[in-house]
Amino acid sequence: MTVQQAQRIVLASRPVGMPTHANFRTETTQLPPLQQGEALVKTTYLSVDPYMRGRMSEAKSYVPPYQIDAVMGGGAVGEVLESKSDTLKPGDTVVGELGWQTHAVVSADRLHKVNTDLAPVTTALGLLGITGLTAYFGLVDICDPKPNETVVVSGAAGAVGMVVGQIAKILGCTVIGIAGSDEKVAYLQDELGFDHAINYKTTENMYKAIKQACPGGVDVYFDNVGGTISDAVLGNISDGARISICGQIALYNLTQADVGPRAQTPILIHRAMMKGFIIMDYAQRFPEGVKQLAKWYGEGRLKSEETVVDGFDKTVDAFLGLFTGANLGKQLVRV
Repeated sequence: MTVQQAQRIVLASRPVGMPTHANFRTETTQLPPLQQGEALVKTTYLSVDPYMRGRMSEAKSYVPPYQIDAVMGGGAVGEVLESKSDTLKPGDTVVGELGWQTHAVVSADRLHKVNTDLAPVTTALGLLGITGLTAYFGLVDICDPKPNETVVVSGAAGAVGMVVGQIAKILGCTVIGIAGSDEKVAYLQDELGFDHAINYKTTENMYKAIKQACPGGVDVYFDNVGGTISDAVLGNISDGARISICGQIALYNLTQADVGPRAQTPILIHRAMMKGFIIMDYAQRFPEGVKQLAKWYGEGRLKSEETVVDGFDKTVDAFLGLFTGANLGKQLVRV
């Protein structure tokens, strides 16, 4: 084997509130011998995502929690260095759940080859990967937006949010994005073609701001954040509105139960539909989603934006930055 050791980042302790560096530990691990059907992969790009915060907790969720002293899980792109599989060869670029480590020995059936001629390799973790698929199915399948409807996206400058907004524009909708800085607001409007964007950090009354931006009401709401922002949107929904719950990043670091306006009343009054979803529910339809996203990307109708941090030792910094809005688009670490 050409590589015998790897650097990895493990969960050292479960956070209370906002995670800190103390919750992680970097260590050197010995790689196991390569068995038949496995490949040795060198990680080139790591993905860090908000959902990982939920897995750091012991609370029951849709996936098992990370285990103490075990490697942090997550998607990554890498290069095959060695293979004992008929489907992979050295030099292949692959994507899979490699975790936060510099090298990994992985079963080949858990890896997928990346077509580097289709788009930049990093899109396998973003626009043409789970991120793009989350946006596609969460919007198109659950909310079924129609031309001229008004779509509001929270966390609109994040990895999923900006893809949602672009797809909504392709489908002929009026799109309003909610983000956390003037720079992000300008990017959504000037670069991605959103009809309007709101900086929630400088807006005193979000309910009024949304009402002004959506005089006919909100027909579709793609919720990435939850909290008071979502309360303001729900107060402005139209009859027959559809709400897709993708994430609740505003609530992930709370140390006690969130108390706020109840959603049932506006949903009842407006005969609205609210649905949470987990992207793996759509696993059988991933080829359909990738095909459509790739077509739009190839036509120049979808843009991919990434924030890339250099260095494996900066992985935790990149992850923590998600909760302060440091990223524009997909947050990646170039290992």
